[in-house]
Amino acid sequence: MPSITTTDELAQVCARMARHPFVTVDTEFLRETTYYPLLCVAQIASPDEAFVVDALAPGIDLGPFFDLLTDENVVKVFHAARQDIEIVWNMAKKIPHPIFDSQVAAMVLGYGDSISYDQLVQRITGDQLDKSHRFTDWTRRPLTDAQMTYALSDVTHLRDVYLKLAADLEKRGRSSWVEAEMGVLTSPETYRMEPDKAWERLKSRVRKPKELAVLIEIAAWREREAQSRDVPRSRVLKDDVVGDIAVQAPTTVERLGQLRSLPKGFERSRWGEAIVEAVTRGIERDPKTLPRLDRFRPAPNGAATVELLKVLLRMTAESNGVAAKVIATVDELDRIAAEDEADVPSLKGWRRELFGQKALALKHGQLALAVENGRVVTVEKN
Repeated sequence: MPSITTTDELAQVCARMARHPFVTVDTEFLRETTYYPLLCVAQIASPDEAFVVDALAPGIDLGPFFDLLTDENVVKVFHAARQDIEIVWNMAKKIPHPIFDSQVAAMVLGYGDSISYDQLVQRITGDQLDKSHRFTDWTRRPLTDAQMTYALSDVTHLRDVYLKLAADLEKRGRSSWVEAEMGVLTSPETYRMEPDKAWERLKSRVRKPKELAVLIEIAAWREREAQSRDVPRSRVLKDDVVGDIAVQAPTTVERLGQLRSLPKGFERSRWGEAIVEAVTRGIERDPKTLPRLDRFRPAPNGAATVELLKVLLRMTAESNGVAAKVIATVDELDRIAAEDEADVPSLKGWRRELFGQKALALKHGQLALAVENGRVVTVEKN
């Protein structure tokens, strides 16, 4: 089973695939040692054929593949699409559209929180997937027949999964729920790695404006350094070190060297001075130019309300056959307990109809929870 290794072959295959209403897509990549994921193999299948594309073949132009992914007449089906789409965005600055994410659809249909591909295949088709090549080195050539078989199984089984999930969504009137979720996955903002916004991905303990300013500068410096060297962020500075620098704000190389979280001698490297300069830029920054920290304060005595909301969430998920995780997170429940107009997904769209309105009613004593025949039920209060 030879792989596609030339642009002409790829163009012919993609032209045939474009005649179908949907194709299934998967990628195999390497990102342990790089900032940008390295695409090694791409798999695509239509209802009647499937191929492995050798993305590392000398001279191959993946343009026809990217064109197929952006063909508005063809639905692209992924499982857990975010990383696959990130690769396409990094390589071609294009976003696949329209798409269908079988993991999201499965959550909407009650298959559990973030179900894995092999578990979903087994539950829908009964087939047991071979996992032996899950951690194979996809950069080595030639690709073996066993690797090719494994790669193809990721898109051939996905055809049956897609048809089953799409039919169930239509039957239960939930197709629009999944379509709404695809908006985030197909937004360029999801994949742009802008250095000035790198701090937003960090879980830090900064509280003061000066600490935030230094955090922004250090995170931006690390992002640019990782991008220019094409290495993982952690190879430049680990997250906890970034947070430590933001709080301690060392303005000299000597003070930088006193940080316990920093490897010994790091301050004497060529990056030591650059970090100190970034700290200084942060300290000198006008506080008025800083973004506002979201200082969320839990509601007084809100813990009891959150516990009741958790029960309501579990009950709603079970009774409607929807994964609780896709309806609301615990953080969202905290915010609902504190504020009726909280800007959270669970108070918008289909989630509000399914859960949000009841959550607010429960919070304000207009709805009660009771146990009936061993099951939790809601009781409207007059």
